[in-house]
Amino acid sequence: MSAPSKGRRTLRGAGILAAAALAVGAFVAVPTASASSTVIYDNIPAPLPGNLPSNGNEATSGSEFGGQVSFDGTARHNPTVRVGLSSWGCQSGHWYSGDCSTSRGSTFSEPIRVNLYSVGQNNEPGSLLGSVTHTFNIPYRPSANNTHCFGNDAGKWWDKADATCYNGKLETRTVHLGSLDLPDTAIVSVAYNTTHSGYNPIGESAPCYSSPGGCGYDSLNVALNAPPTVGSDPLPDDAYQNSTAANQYCDGGAGGTGTFRLDSGCWTGFQPAIRVSAK
Repeated sequence: MSAPSKGRRTLRGAGILAAAALAVGAFVAVPTASASSTVIYDNIPAPLPGNLPSNGNEATSGSEFGGQVSFDGTARHNPTVRVGLSSWGCQSGHWYSGDCSTSRGSTFSEPIRVNLYSVGQNNEPGSLLGSVTHTFNIPYRPSANNTHCFGNDAGKWWDKADATCYNGKLETRTVHLGSLDLPDTAIVSVAYNTTHSGYNPIGESAPCYSSPGGCGYDSLNVALNAPPTVGSDPLPDDAYQNSTAANQYCDGGAGGTGTFRLDSGCWTGFQPAIRVSAK
């Protein structure tokens, strides 16, 4: 089945998805995550827009995607990472065929892994500092709204708060990395499996693959945003990814494929939408 983005090629063409062309309003910093935890990096806008630009594993033959971040302040212990995800899947029909239909509250289950690496030589990923996998129920995107969304927006859902039509629906999910002390700068990444991609592809035998809407995880993306409102991006033009497709990399795969590595030069303005808090 088709997936919602073409990752690197889409970025260098018309922009990462239609959402990249849409204004989402002012970015608002969130000063604290709780009474005992402080936000030390924040690249998730508040209030949340209906969607953000995004990069999807199934569409890009990817397994893992991340960015290098520098943390604000001095809180470094017991970190929590909130991840922005863009869900393009429909319970029935598809985002690209104008027939998306989703019952309110419908979700699909997907394990999401958040990894945190040290920054190694030449900004390549260093040692793995922490890794947590949690299975989340991810909502399908809302049904197509033919009243508000037509013409070039046909088949999209309508976000009343933004007064905007979107293909994907922004969601956020949080993982706790446990008793870990962060360095001042690290690489944070998101990994998950889809039908044909990921470190352990699920395959076409899953019941959802032959369902009316296909598998929701095949239309699940990592949301992208920039610049952060707390902390900073040391490499604002670069990202980190693992894809088996050479054309998904800025260098056309010259630096290798199928390994999680630095991808330099073509990610300006598109960093993983994450929020990191620590004590």
